[in-house]
Amino acid sequence: MATQGSESTKPTVSNGEVSSNGTAATTDGQTVQTAENAQDPQQQQQQQAPNAWQVIKGVLFRIFIIWAISSWFRRGPSTPDPNTPAGAPRVPSRNLFPKDTLMDLYIYVSQEEVFSDFNNTDALFWFHRDLVYGDWATGESGDGCYQQYKELDISEKVQQNGSLYIHVYFTKSGFHPDPKRKGQYRRLATVHSTKMLNKFKRRKFMKTKNLLTGETEADPEMIKRAESHGPVEIISHWHPNLTINMVDDHTAWVKGSVPPPLDQYVKFDAVSGDYYPIVYFNDYWNLQKDYYPINETLTKLPLRLTYCPLSLWRWQLYAAQNARSPWNFLPEDTYEQSDEDQDSVKVALLETNPYLLGLTIVVSIVHSIFEFLAFKNDIQFWNSRQSLEGLSVRSIIFGVFQSLVVLLYILDNETNFVVQVSVFIGLLIDLWKITKVMDVRLDRENKIAGILPRLVFKDKSTYVESSTKIYDDMAFRYLSWLLYPLFGCYAVYSLLYVEHKGWYSWVLSMLYGFLLTFGFITMTPQLFINYKMKSVAHLPWRMLTYKALNTFIDDLFAFVIKMPMMYRIGCLRDDVVFFIYLYQRWIYRVDPNRVNEFGTSGLDHTQNNTAETTPAVTDKPEGEKKND
Repeated sequence: MATQGSESTKPTVSNGEVSSNGTAATTDGQTVQTAENAQDPQQQQQQQAPNAWQVIKGVLFRIFIIWAISSWFRRGPSTPDPNTPAGAPRVPSRNLFPKDTLMDLYIYVSQEEVFSDFNNTDALFWFHRDLVYGDWATGESGDGCYQQYKELDISEKVQQNGSLYIHVYFTKSGFHPDPKRKGQYRRLATVHSTKMLNKFKRRKFMKTKNLLTGETEADPEMIKRAESHGPVEIISHWHPNLTINMVDDHTAWVKGSVPPPLDQYVKFDAVSGDYYPIVYFNDYWNLQKDYYPINETLTKLPLRLTYCPLSLWRWQLYAAQNARSPWNFLPEDTYEQSDEDQDSVKVALLETNPYLLGLTIVVSIVHSIFEFLAFKNDIQFWNSRQSLEGLSVRSIIFGVFQSLVVLLYILDNETNFVVQVSVFIGLLIDLWKITKVMDVRLDRENKIAGILPRLVFKDKSTYVESSTKIYDDMAFRYLSWLLYPLFGCYAVYSLLYVEHKGWYSWVLSMLYGFLLTFGFITMTPQLFINYKMKSVAHLPWRMLTYKALNTFIDDLFAFVIKMPMMYRIGCLRDDVVFFIYLYQRWIYRVDPNRVNEFGTSGLDHTQNNTAETTPAVTDKPEGEKKND
């Protein structure tokens, strides 16, 4: 396994995306100016909770795909080569380094991407003689691993966003990686790989202030730097740990048939057709939060290298996680956000009990199934709905407003592109529901400004003619007595104590924070209608059940994976509302006289039966119907 970030002393770090505040961190006696996220705790609560279990599901799916493709190509027949006579099959290749080959390790660190200064002793970071290829028993801990730690002197060029490269050479024992040494160099006995040690990350400066006083808690140095470099600055970052893996693999790979992304690492010799041992730079366990910026205050950089053998199947897992599709159209900053999102999964893998982690993975798959079923049944329910009796139309309209606020908020805060698409699709579904609960038409006679047709919304007759509209209006009137005071208090608090980019951002963040905190109250009108009608037969119970099961699963993740407390409270309050639904379903027994979710009732069916058939519904006294 790769050396984790905790194996060496690390400074206080930043995540690369900061607000207007800055703090100082210290490492090995050197002061490092880092940009910390100094947003108000209230703003942090308003941020969307990380969906770590969704990332876990994506990880498992990608692992399965890579394993399936790799297994297929490894056991499949050789691919015919059209360049060979009569289309003869390609001959499987072999590893140029047989099992138990003695190797010498040369590692150089340089500012040059192409290294040739082998005589520079200052560039030689690590030399280790007589390593055994595929040895899992030697080493400092008896696992075949060796470590080397040094502090690198850095130049002014590196301090100013320059790059450092690591050049790794494995040679068979007795050979040297320098091609100029004719008697000591051999091409087929040398394996070479290069990697840039530093990582460039975007640091975004969010200029915020108190809208009333115009004051800000921002560090003056950070404000000055933002004015000179702009709102987005590219900064070189450093992580002190890196693992170099030599994959213990002797598979008879066929050139041209190695499945992606493994084909990026398997290098074939052009003359012999055999392949070189796979050298893999493993930084999977280097968390994004552990990177810190390189600047003028640093004169040395700590670097701990670890050499370890790696099995084929574990290498496939790492390669699958680091693979990115060449056809992906997403911008580069989306990848950075994805890397930061996966940090929560890595922490869960490191800190969570294995049995609990296994249960979490299984439940993640179940969560995906329930999520799909809830979506399917929700669409099916509203598509086939004939009557709106017993349903809160105002809640549907308020749901559109809520989805619109969430979409505008995440666009204003430059959230992950995948999240933006997900919320946008949810808004489209809510807008589609409006066409099912109201009559929507274009008024071409009364145009807006005499150009654009006017949209006209009208309540459906099944909603107006029933008592549902009266109960719905009554529920929202009672609800407004509670919501408006809370909304006003929250708006004043956000204006007085929270910094914002502008008035537009204040409106969005205030609305979003209010909906996140008190949004569950909007679920209560349906409870009130159920109470007044003494029935729950009109509800989409399949969809509600699947969503409730997903909420229970969210509860499990909320307490297993590190998440904001507000998100945990949100899961709990949704559970409470659903338990009230269940209680209403228990006390309001099913009455065949009432219209179900498909706009029909048991009475409608019995009227079509013959006169000899005993009626399935017993009429209730007129007084009891009025009481309902």
